[in-house]
Order: sequence, then structure tokens, then C-alpha cells
Amino acid sequence: MSRVEPVVSVLLDPTHAATSLVEDVRRGLRAHPLRLPPKWLYDDEGSRLFDEITRLPEYYPTRAERAILEEYADEIVAACDATTLVELGSGTSEKTLLLLDAFTRAEQLRRFVPVDVSEGTLRAAAVSLSERYPGLAVEAVVGDFTLHLGRLPRGDRRMIAFLGSTIGNFYVEERGAFLGVLGDSLEPGEWLLLGTDLVKEADRLVAAYDDAAGVTEAFVRNMLRVLNRELGADFDPDGFSYAPMWDGRMERMDLRLRAEMPQQVRIPGAGLDLDLPVGEELHIEISTKFRLEGIAAELDAAGFDVVRTCTDPDGDFAVTLARRR
Repeated sequence: MSRVEPVVSVLLDPTHAATSLVEDVRRGLRAHPLRLPPKWLYDDEGSRLFDEITRLPEYYPTRAERAILEEYADEIVAACDATTLVELGSGTSEKTLLLLDAFTRAEQLRRFVPVDVSEGTLRAAAVSLSERYPGLAVEAVVGDFTLHLGRLPRGDRRMIAFLGSTIGNFYVEERGAFLGVLGDSLEPGEWLLLGTDLVKEADRLVAAYDDAAGVTEAFVRNMLRVLNRELGADFDPDGFSYAPMWDGRMERMDLRLRAEMPQQVRIPGAGLDLDLPVGEELHIEISTKFRLEGIAAELDAAGFDVVRTCTDPDGDFAVTLARRR
């Protein structure tokens, strides 16, 4: 079978990252409580640390989701009629190989559309994928899935895969809005495959985000180094303690950095000065945990019907196949 050359479309202009970072920092650090969007955790060092996190004994989500796809990928493919697979936040598309292999066995897939903000990672992945699946059209999109859902390639019957429980990083109102836009971007009869981490014992959840080796702490603390480097800020990363907590009312992990000494922080790249007293917290990331009935209700509100829900043997994680009404 002859190899189909991959195509890469760039929707982000070269100044997007710098402009977006400034806007996010100004908005988040003028709010109360102080917030910083978790997408800025993933510079080169942050991405390396997160890859390390996924291999930690305490961190179960990546292993659980992979186990689900290993067990049920063929059944998921058989339950839908998708001929185009779109992956949001694809990175290297490592886990998605399980889906792509299942689609290949079914001789069902014509096109794969990985979407990510990292052009270098995406170009390398596109070449690798086109070599692994020579008859597959790989149409990579360099874009921000929070901005560019309406500009994703159309045609055929699409399945959008949004894995890794990334949906849990959205606050509840943001999540509803995002799922609504996602639903609007799909035609009736098209598909969504959603990965979600499930509610479980608080001790296990806290351990997963406060590992004994301190890798998650280093990952979260790296946010301050990103701001220092990119915006000329003068945060003292060692002046903050790592403060992960389980919010039982909202059923989410809340990862914060807490000032352990008074700090006057200048962020010249964003035109901000901060006066942080002892105990002031920077809210870096949330990770919402879900219940199956809640997932179905949120998808229903966004115009989706649940067709199939798969969980791992321990009931830690869910992958839900839903169809746009």
C-alpha cells in the first residue's frame, strides 16, 4: 500500500502563545482567587515531568485509560460508523494507536486528524503515523482546541476523541460551555469519545497528585519558572509550598501553590505587580472526578446520547462513546 503524505495545517499565528499567555496571566492574577491556566504547565520541562508522572505508581489514570482501550477498542469501533478520527490535544498520539489499530482491523478509517498546539511534536507524530498506517490520510492541525473546534476538517463521519480526562481541568461552567461548542461543531450522527476519571477514595486521589517522589509538586512549581522565563517575572519558586487538596463538595482535586513568605512580585511582560501576603494561594489546576450518571447528564445537556460506557476492572476510569443528536 502506498504511503499517503501527511498534511499539516497551522491555525495558530506565531505570536499566539506569547499573546495568549499575557492575556491569561492578566486575567487570572487580577481575579480572586488568583488563577493560572494549567495549559502553561506544559513547556518542555513540564511535558517531561508530566510524562514522568504518568509512570508513577500512585498515578493510575493513564494506566486505567490504556487498559480500557486495550480491552474495548474493537467494540468501540464496531459500535460507531466513524470514518474520520479527530484527537484533541493529541501530543504524540501514543494511546490513540490502540484506537487506530482497531479502526485498521475493521478497515473503517480513512482519515486521522490530530490536533495540538505544539507544531514540532505534531509534525513528528504526523510523519510517524503516516509510516505506521500507509493508507491513512493524516491531516494534522496545529491549533488550540478551545478556540478552533469550528475550524476542524469536515466531511466523512467524524469521531472526536478527547481522552486523558482533560475535560476535568475545566471549571464546571467552562466545561458546560466547551461541551456545548463541541456539540455544535459536530453534525447529527457524529461521535464523541470522552475519557473521564471517576470519583474514588480521597486518600487515593490525594496520593495520585502528591506523589512520594515529589514529581507532581515539581510539575506544578514549574509554572512559576515559565512565568519568570517568558514574562520576566521574579517569582521565588522556593517561597511557595505545594498545597494539593481534595474538594469533596465539588468532587475535584485542587492543586495550588501557597506563599510561605510575603512576596512582592513584578511581572513586567504582563505589566503586573503582585503583593502576596503569607498564605496567599495561586490556583494552578483542578482535576474534576466524575460519576457515570453525571457524565451522561452533562453530555445530554450538550446534545449527545451515550451509546457505550467502558470502565477498567477497578472502576477507576471511564471511556464514554456518545452520539450527537
